Amino acid sequence: MDSRPLETSDGAVPPAAKGDVEITKPRNDKRGYRRVVLSNALECLLISDPDTDKAAASMNVSVGYFCDPDGLEGLAHFLEHMLFYASEKYPVEDSYSKYIAEHGGSTNAFTSCEHTNFFLMFAQFFIKPLMSPDATLREIKAVDSENQKNLLSDPWRMNQLQKHISMESHPYHKFSTGNWDTLEVKPKEKGLDTREELIKFYNSHYSANLMQLVVYGKESLDNLQTLVENKFSDVRNAGRERFSFSGHPCSTEHLQILVKAVPIKQGHTLRILWPITPNIRHYKEGPCKYASHLIGHEGEGSLFYVLKKLGWAMSLEAGEGEWSYDFSFFSVVIKLTDVGHEHMEDIVGLLFRYITLLQISATPKWIFDELLAICETGFHYRDKSAPIHYVVNISSNMQIYPPEDWLIASSVPSKFSPDTIQSVLNELTPQNVRIFWESKKFEGQTNLTEPWYGTSYFVEAAPPSIIQKWVNKAPMEDLHMPKPNIFIPSDLSLKNVEEKAAFPFMLRKTLFSRVWYKPDTMFFTPKAYIKMDFQCPLSHSSPESTVLTDIFTRLLMDYLNEYAYDAQVAGIYYTVRPNDTGFQITMVGYNDKMSTLLETVIGKIAEFEVKVDRFAVIKETIIKEYENFKFRQPYQQALYYCSLILEEQTWTWDEGLAAVSQIEASDLQVFLPHLLGKMFIECYFSGNMEPSEAKGLIQHVEDTLFNAPASLCKALPSSQHLTKRIVKLERGLKYYYPALCLNHQDENSSLLHYVQIHQDDFKQNVLLQLLALVAKQPAFHQLRSVEQLGYITLLRQRNDSGVHGLQFIIQSTVKNPSNLDARVESFLRCLKERCIKCLMQSSRTT
Repeated sequence: MDSRPLETSDGAVPPAAKGDVEITKPRNDKRGYRRVVLSNALECLLISDPDTDKAAASMNVSVGYFCDPDGLEGLAHFLEHMLFYASEKYPVEDSYSKYIAEHGGSTNAFTSCEHTNFFLMFAQFFIKPLMSPDATLREIKAVDSENQKNLLSDPWRMNQLQKHISMESHPYHKFSTGNWDTLEVKPKEKGLDTREELIKFYNSHYSANLMQLVVYGKESLDNLQTLVENKFSDVRNAGRERFSFSGHPCSTEHLQILVKAVPIKQGHTLRILWPITPNIRHYKEGPCKYASHLIGHEGEGSLFYVLKKLGWAMSLEAGEGEWSYDFSFFSVVIKLTDVGHEHMEDIVGLLFRYITLLQISATPKWIFDELLAICETGFHYRDKSAPIHYVVNISSNMQIYPPEDWLIASSVPSKFSPDTIQSVLNELTPQNVRIFWESKKFEGQTNLTEPWYGTSYFVEAAPPSIIQKWVNKAPMEDLHMPKPNIFIPSDLSLKNVEEKAAFPFMLRKTLFSRVWYKPDTMFFTPKAYIKMDFQCPLSHSSPESTVLTDIFTRLLMDYLNEYAYDAQVAGIYYTVRPNDTGFQITMVGYNDKMSTLLETVIGKIAEFEVKVDRFAVIKETIIKEYENFKFRQPYQQALYYCSLILEEQTWTWDEGLAAVSQIEASDLQVFLPHLLGKMFIECYFSGNMEPSEAKGLIQHVEDTLFNAPASLCKALPSSQHLTKRIVKLERGLKYYYPALCLNHQDENSSLLHYVQIHQDDFKQNVLLQLLALVAKQPAFHQLRSVEQLGYITLLRQRNDSGVHGLQFIIQSTVKNPSNLDARVESFLRCLKERCIKCLMQSSRTT
C-alpha cells in the first residue's frame, strides 16, 4: 500500500494536487468527494454536502503513544490535550473552545497506539501552538484525573494486563494514558522539563506529511479546497518518515499461558487470544471477518449455542481486537455463568474443537457469498452518520487504506480467497494461544501485580498437550456450520407511498392499540423503524414486579436468540426491554422480512413459558448487575440518585437486589398472566412501509395477543393508561442528598447540581437550549481548565419525561462535593452577572 502524496514527474509535490482516483462510495450517497494534496504534502479529503446543517473537520496525525519516550509515558496523549489551549495567533486560552461553543459545535480528540485524532480542530493547532507553562501544569492534573477515572475500570485494567504480559522492548507494552507521576514527578527527578519535552515531541513528530485531513461542509468542493489551502498550507512539513514498529509484541514466553486475574466487578470472563497476521494486509479478502462471523455465530450448532444450552455462557464475542499493520490479535471473549466458571477447561476444549471443524471445512464459498451480500448491502444503504463522527472515521482510514478505499475501508470483503482464510484459521492453534481468565474467585490465589492499575494476577503454563486433554474430555456436543440466513434482504425497492406527511399522524386506534405512522420522505432507503410500547400497570408496582418484568423481557430475547441472530447479522436489529410503563419492542433495519421477525416475537409472547434452566441464568445475570452497581463511576451513581429523587414511582438498587434474590421461576409463571392481563399497545411505524402494511401488522398483533381463543391479554381501560410523573421541586428551595460512594476503593467524589426549570414547552425549550449553549463552554473552561476540579466536568440539559432542567456533573479527586457545589454556585453567580451586563449593553445599543 502506497500512502505517499501524488507527485509530479520531478518528484515535487504540486500546489494542491487533486487525486485522480475514484473513491468508492455508497450507491445512495449524493455527497461530493475530492482528494487534495497541499503543497506541504498534507493529504486532504473534501466532502461537499449541500443538505448538511453542520460542518465538521478531523485531523489525523500518524503518531500515537507508541512514540512516547521511555520514562515519559503518556506524552503523546498529553500533547493531544495541550493543543486545544491556545496558539500564537490566538493566544487567549479559551478563545477556540468559546468560538466552537458559540456556533453550536463540539470538539474532542483521542490518542491511540499509532495515531492521534482531533475533531473539530483548528489549523493553528498544527502551525504555532502556544503551550504556556501554566497551562502545562494544569493539564497534567487533568490527565492525571482522567487516569484516576480509569483505575477501577475492568476494561482498562485488563487491557493493560494484556499489554504488560508482552515484550518490554515492544511499544505495545507501554502505559498509554500518563499520570502525575509519569508527566511531573519522574521527569523532575531526572532533571527533565516536561514542557520542553512536550515541545520537542511536537517538533519531532507533528509534520504535515504525516497528517490526514477531512473537511465536511455544505460549500462546493472548489470553495472547500480554497478554504483548506488558505488555512492549512502553513502547517510545517518536516519531511518525517512514518514510524513503524515491526514484529509482534509477544515472544514464545508470552504464548501458551493461562493468566488468572482478579477483576473489580463480580462475574467471570474468559479471553482467548492469538497473535495473527493482521487482517489489514488482506482486507479485500476479509479472513478475520469470515472467521469472526463463524466463531462468533449464535445460531443453532454454533459454539455459543452449545455453551448456552449447557448453561455455561452468557455471551460470546469473536473478532480481531487490537491491531496495526505489523501485528494483530484475534480474540474470543466469553462471559461465563457460575457453573461455566467451573467448566473453563471444557469451554476451551469446545472452542478448539469448533476451530478444528472450521479448519477442515474447506471454507465453503456460500458462507463468504452470504457475508459479502450482507456487507455490500450494509455499505450501500448505511444511514448517514453525524458529520463529526463521519470525518473522524474517514481521517483514521486515510492513514491505513489507499484513497479509493477511504470510505469502504475493510467493511466489504470482495475477493474470495480460501487460502487466505485458511491461513488465519491455521494460526488459531494451542501453540499460539494466550488465555486470560478473570474472576473474583481468584482473590488470594495470585502472586503478581500489574504496576499501572494494580491488577492482581497469576500466570501458569498452558502447553498444547494440556489443551488437547481439555479438547478430549469436553462434552461431545453437535457443533456444526450455520444454516443459510433466511433474513438477508432480497427486496430493496422503495415503496410508493401516497401520503407525504411531514409529521407522524394517527393511522389507527382500537381498544387494544393506537398506531402512529410516518412514511420516509427524506432518506429514501429500504429501511423501517417500529416501536411498540406495551403499557402494563403491574410492571413497576413493586420491586418484585419490576424485577419479574425485567426477567420476562430478557428471557424472551434469550428464547429468540438462535432464530433472531440471523436477522441481526442481516441488518434487522431488535430489542425487547422494560420501559417506564411496561415493556417495549423496538425494530430497525431493512423492511424486507421485518414483519416475519415481528410476528415471531409476538408469537413467542403469546406462547411464553418459563424454562427453569434459562430462568436461573438470567437471574444470575441480574443479581451480578445489581451487585456491580457499587462499582459504577461516582458521577454515574449521582445521576442514579437524582433520578431516584425525581421519579414518582421507582425502586432502589438494593430493593431490586433483595427482590431478585428471593424470586423463583414459579413466581414468574404466576406473575405473567397478571402482567399481560390488562394491556394497551402504543405503536409507531415509520420508513419504507406502506400504511396498509402497518395496519396489517398491528391487526396481526391484536389477533395473536387479544383475539385468540385462549388469550390472557385484555384491553386496558383508558382511565388506566400510564404516564410517568416527576416530582416538582419547590421554587426557591435547595435540596441536598448526600450519599457515600458505594465503592470504598474509589478515591473520586462527585457532585450533581440539578436545576429544575419547566415542563415541556416549545418556547421554554428553545430558551433552555440557548442557555445551555451560552453556559457550556464557560463552565468547562472555568471549572475544569482553570480550577482543575476534575477531568469529568459537564454542563448539560436534562429531560425527565418532559420535565426539563440543567445539570452540572463533576467528578473529582481534589475536592469534596461541598466544595464542588460552592464552585458551581460561584460560577452561576458570575454567569448571571455576565448575562445582565450583556442585556444592558444590548438595550443601550437598541
